[in-house]
Amino acid sequence: MEGFKVDKWGYEVKTNSDSCISSINSYYHQVLSYGRERSVILEAPKQDPTCVLANILAAHYLSSADSSRALPLLQAAKSYLEQASLYEKVVFDVINCLISPSRDDDVAVELHFKLLKDFPRDLVSLKRAQVLCFYMGRPDLSLKLVEQVLSVNKQESYIYGMLAFSLLELGRYTDAEEAANKGFEIDSEDAWTHHALCHVYQYKCRFKEAVQFMEKCSRTWSSLSSFMYTHNWWHVALCYLEGHSPMEKVRDVYDQNIWKELERSDASPAEVYLNAVGLLLRVYVRGGINVFGDRLKILADCLTNKAFWYLEWHLDVLVVWALSCTGEVSKAEELLEGLKSRISKMTKKKRQHMQRAMLLAEALFEYGKGENERALEFLDETFDAINYKIIGASDEQLDVFNDVWITMLLNSGQATKAIQAIEKQLKKREGTPFLWRLLG
Repeated sequence: MEGFKVDKWGYEVKTNSDSCISSINSYYHQVLSYGRERSVILEAPKQDPTCVLANILAAHYLSSADSSRALPLLQAAKSYLEQASLYEKVVFDVINCLISPSRDDDVAVELHFKLLKDFPRDLVSLKRAQVLCFYMGRPDLSLKLVEQVLSVNKQESYIYGMLAFSLLELGRYTDAEEAANKGFEIDSEDAWTHHALCHVYQYKCRFKEAVQFMEKCSRTWSSLSSFMYTHNWWHVALCYLEGHSPMEKVRDVYDQNIWKELERSDASPAEVYLNAVGLLLRVYVRGGINVFGDRLKILADCLTNKAFWYLEWHLDVLVVWALSCTGEVSKAEELLEGLKSRISKMTKKKRQHMQRAMLLAEALFEYGKGENERALEFLDETFDAINYKIIGASDEQLDVFNDVWITMLLNSGQATKAIQAIEKQLKKREGTPFLWRLLG
């Protein structure tokens, strides 16, 4: 059709600019490969200011970090909507809903289901929908989304990493391993597939195999985003930690493969801090923080910067702990009050969901101060971190909160409850070394 070109998926886009389409396709690749050059999408509206797809994708890219710059792009997309292709109009509707201040997550997911029914090759929309489901704590919906489009994407490498992660979050590890291996066969450099396979190996306590596999794959990670690069190394560090390696080995991974990422000029500090503080909490619970010298204090000093607050709940919960643990109690209290204020402005439905996250943050605040009994008051007697996916964390990331819960029970003299909690977790994953040591 005159005035239209097709994107990577073969769907029509209203533009005469080859460079605009090229930038859009490059963005697709960056999103799916967890690349560090996702900002390439900002070039597309410059190359064709009238292209609806270019403007709306760029608006979505900026929406979380720089909403003031996103608004003109959203308005530009809206003003040219009438002349856009059907595909562009559907993508516009989905993203417009997603970046709305009054967003209804359930509606946003349903719009993605409809989009993918008509345009099943759009794997970036699938990824966007799965990220939304992750922050909703709904891996069941994430799996339904990927299964809906699987039949027309069987030769695409990225589809299997997305399938595998959904299966992992539902506890279907055998199926997840099979899916991830398929993805690895198609593209051995897909970092999300590496990540999925490492999850499987960790769950099965095949720590040595996990480390060998990930370190072999790591030579392909230099172009990954700060999050994906440090997160894959976070998994390696956990395998060393759980596999009885010297704590110095874990510290080396922290120094050379997580903290060192901050030296790169295009690093995203918040993405690094999430994996850094997540690892240090594990080390702290296991009594190994002394080996890390003043690293926790250095990290906590960085986290007093409010620019890193309120980006995502998982990070906020961890920051509350790091601040209270290192004596920055007033800062931790300020962050807690800010979180309460944000919850109060949410819709009633969202507020009910996030109240649980607030209680976890309160508990981590008290734990950081060493007030174990006070911390336990914020958590149910049947606490299980698996029920806190709403903070935007995987099962593996949530596990540390079970460790904290059990440690607090032991520290407050509640041995019988601690034993019950340990045995409950061992039924889910019987080979966990740390839990067996606690039980002993």
